[in-house]
Amino acid sequence: MSVSLTRWLPGLLLTVALPLFAHAEGPQYGPELQGFDYPYTLKHFAFQSQGKSLQMGYMDVAAHGKANGRTVVLMHGKNFCGATWDSSIQALSEAGYRVVAPDQIGFCTSSKPDHYQYTFQQLAANTQQLLKALGIQKATLLGHSTGGMLATRYALQYPDQVEQLALVNPIGLEDWKALGVPYRSVDQWYQRELKVTAQGIRDYERSTYYGGRWKPEFDRWVDMLAGLSNGPGKTLVAWNSALIYDMIFTQPVYYEFKDLKMPTLLLIGTSDTTAIGKDIAPPEVKAKIGHYEVLGKQVAKLIPQSTLVEFPGMGHAPQMEEPAQFHQALLGWLNKTNPVR
Repeated sequence: MSVSLTRWLPGLLLTVALPLFAHAEGPQYGPELQGFDYPYTLKHFAFQSQGKSLQMGYMDVAAHGKANGRTVVLMHGKNFCGATWDSSIQALSEAGYRVVAPDQIGFCTSSKPDHYQYTFQQLAANTQQLLKALGIQKATLLGHSTGGMLATRYALQYPDQVEQLALVNPIGLEDWKALGVPYRSVDQWYQRELKVTAQGIRDYERSTYYGGRWKPEFDRWVDMLAGLSNGPGKTLVAWNSALIYDMIFTQPVYYEFKDLKMPTLLLIGTSDTTAIGKDIAPPEVKAKIGHYEVLGKQVAKLIPQSTLVEFPGMGHAPQMEEPAQFHQALLGWLNKTNPVR
């Protein structure tokens, strides 16, 4: 069980969670990831959406040292959380940026509604509402994986509020549905998500994200996901996950990359093979999807003000595989396309 100490502030909610007890198969966490330690102070933003009272967990980390007056908003992937940005938060903060790392509704430390119409537009609007409450009018977006699809949608929806857009191995660089991947219903996704195990997560991530390699520090993130999926909120977590997968599959951003109006950086680990629905695709379809060594180059040509940085041999999360190399490339581009004066 867990105990949460909660204090309301105007529009904001601060929660401190005490750990849940572990069991033989690993830790279990509450439906809003209660019991899992975040690298920086976790706050909560309370708001109304679709007739429900919801809250978004987020970290708001001030610049360490000399502030440059800019903010970077981090958008996590489907199998990730705000916490998985820990090394990026540190690097950006030390470089003078304020860093805001929210957990989107349906994920991690945020609300898991029993019913919610998930769209990237809705998640973008939720995030924009949070930034407005924090007094942030313009920001740079850094989106990873599914967060890359969300960051793209946000940049299309609020172009005047986005200074720069950086995408780390974003999914959605192709339209899987149009390429022949079969549709999986929400009910089918739900049944699949109910069967999530730590070993299954580890095996999938090792083969798909990291080219067959594994580092001990990745185990913490497996425990995070497995502990959330197998905790007391198991069914609600699985249901929201199913709705989110349906959103990802049915709402491509691919056709609108050409409309992005801000400097855009693609940071691509070329060994990544991530593709939604690849596990149920016919062999001929499976063979042609998820090739990031090709996709990065193709999409860079579609985006008007794009820069492509490739990390040969790296997988789905170069910011976690080789943080120093990744952050050198990111920070160099951020200052080059928007120099500090």
